[in-house]
Amino acid sequence: MQDKIKQLWRQIRNGDQKALARAITLVENELPGYDDLLLQLPETEKTNVIGITGPPGAGKSTLVNALLHYWLNENKKIAVIAVDPSSPFNYGALLGDRIRMNEFYTNPNVFIRSLASRGALGGLNSKIIEITDVVKNAGYDLVLVETVGVGQSEIDIAGLADCTIVTLVPEGGDVVQTLKAGIMEIANMFVVNKADRDEANALYNNLRILVHEKADGDKEIPVLKTIATSHTGIAELANEITTYLEAGKTNERMAYLLADKCWQLLQEKRMKNINRKVLQAALAEALQQPGFNLYRFVQDFDAAQKSIR
Repeated sequence: MQDKIKQLWRQIRNGDQKALARAITLVENELPGYDDLLLQLPETEKTNVIGITGPPGAGKSTLVNALLHYWLNENKKIAVIAVDPSSPFNYGALLGDRIRMNEFYTNPNVFIRSLASRGALGGLNSKIIEITDVVKNAGYDLVLVETVGVGQSEIDIAGLADCTIVTLVPEGGDVVQTLKAGIMEIANMFVVNKADRDEANALYNNLRILVHEKADGDKEIPVLKTIATSHTGIAELANEITTYLEAGKTNERMAYLLADKCWQLLQEKRMKNINRKVLQAALAEALQQPGFNLYRFVQDFDAAQKSIR
């Protein structure tokens, strides 16, 4: 298995997109060898991650589409991780982004992977950190991560991305309420998309006022207008992203996200030898005893498992 994983990494580093897709499937589904793959992860290269988030209908995928056109014209290699809503039946991705970006599927300088959110909070996928780390080692200039767009729980992207772009549209509801939901705290820049629509200027001006009030010294969060369908404002957005990344700001939120991930991984390791059927059978038996106490049961069960180990 070790040799196969090393070979897989060599293929990924050499630009083999099929090998990269296999590695992502391995990690996402925790197939045999996925932990070896992660343990052999090379030291993560400084490939910048750009997060695109915002409410449903804000045109995030169209914005990504336009940015791909722009950066490909600059001879960049781009990877896109698009988190789609899950199917309610099989928890697979609904693949909307694959349909919208199908013109890039034969382009060797673009890699696109749709992931299912699978009910994960934060608008992402429970394996997004691991998958992003794998993709960052595949030789791309930039990695774009598009969230599913679930509103106020979309905070994980702020810990994952080096630059987080919050996309809003004029008809997206009360912008003040949206920002109060916490989205103001995660944005490194705002984009008013579909800027040719009514009330776009009002939204833009409101955002400018809000970022001015929240400004740290002379530094205000940039607010830009785009019409992604016609690529209007995309060059300005791309230049603003480049300027922000070149400033080399530290993502202070990443430590919080990684601490949560470490907690999750430690929990998984400690639970690895616990058989759910054995637990269920023991619980069913305990329920028949008088004076059943769930918390005492958990304490006793945990003690019994430790003695077995």
